[in-house]
Amino acid sequence: MDYRFIGKTGKKASIIGLGCEHLDQKPYSQVEETIHAALAGGITYMDVFMPGEEVRQNIAKALGSRRKDVMLQGAIGSTDINQQYDISRDLPTVQKYFENCLRIFGGYMDVGFLFFVDTQKDLDQIFAGGIAEYAQKLKKQGDIGMIGCSSHNPEIAFQMVGTGLPEMMMFSINLAFDLSPSNTPVLDSMFNNWEEESLTTLDPKRLRLYALCEEKGIGISVMKTLGAGKLSSKDHTPFSAPMSVHQCIHYALTRPAVYTTLLGCQSRSEVDEALGYLNASQEERDYIPFLQKLEQNFEGKCVYCNHCLPCPSSIDIAAVNKYLDMALLHNSGDIPPAIKAHYRHLDAGRSDCIRCGSCEERCPFKVPIISNMEKAAQLLG
Repeated sequence: MDYRFIGKTGKKASIIGLGCEHLDQKPYSQVEETIHAALAGGITYMDVFMPGEEVRQNIAKALGSRRKDVMLQGAIGSTDINQQYDISRDLPTVQKYFENCLRIFGGYMDVGFLFFVDTQKDLDQIFAGGIAEYAQKLKKQGDIGMIGCSSHNPEIAFQMVGTGLPEMMMFSINLAFDLSPSNTPVLDSMFNNWEEESLTTLDPKRLRLYALCEEKGIGISVMKTLGAGKLSSKDHTPFSAPMSVHQCIHYALTRPAVYTTLLGCQSRSEVDEALGYLNASQEERDYIPFLQKLEQNFEGKCVYCNHCLPCPSSIDIAAVNKYLDMALLHNSGDIPPAIKAHYRHLDAGRSDCIRCGSCEERCPFKVPIISNMEKAAQLLG
């Protein structure tokens, strides 16, 4: 297993995480098998947003003494008043369900995230109704380690980051979502079937959100990695062929700020399939074939795929391009110090480039890599 820092918190999580939603209403033996498979595979990060008491108790029982070995993220605002996975902005109701979650998992959650912040109304209610203040109180008391939020809407998520409240964000990331215009309700598109013609280029508002999170040191845990299984289904994929689980995972993990991608597993075999990513070849992980049909829309743009590697000077070319892209979102005199610091901490940079051009020969989208190295050094060095 590989582990990444969660933004600037100083804490680390496994790059493969376990989304536990599909363990709801499953027998305890199945919950135990899945949780134990995840633990055996080195998974240290799990999402338990589900409000049902039985599934929470089953997960806690399966973790047992291993609770200390994992980080759990739970939802502030997830309830089952009328039906499973209802959402509430009523503070007493929110408190009731989250404090039940705390009780079941030993009085502490590593992350308490503000649940399903997708509209301006959601955002306003969270701050006007005392829920944001409640999250801050939980952290001050030591009941949660970090405050987060979850969203599927890049514009609202961008606003949330701007409040300075969240330390992490759970956001829905997959190739189809990122190729959808930001004004598209991606969940509706997913459940009503995507139209491939509408997937044309990476949405700039989603890219700006990821860059802002990286810049601010706000880590992203990824949900909907497989698009509820549709991306890997030959009958429901929006592409000409289904993506593999490993391709979906790799796409998510190559986005800025991402520290873990949560897979909704409900059996040992599904956990093992997800963990297979760790030993998959570069060819098995490669998502570029799904973008090559749109090659004209990506010419000159780095998608951080690492086709340019290996570099004879051991430069992390995708990382240099990532920090350059982030810098170019600002005026040259207003580049945040954090971006410059990230660039300067790379093991190798532009000064190590020998201008051999092997990277440009391999790049599927004709990115001017040597020129980008020089620009990055000028702006960030």
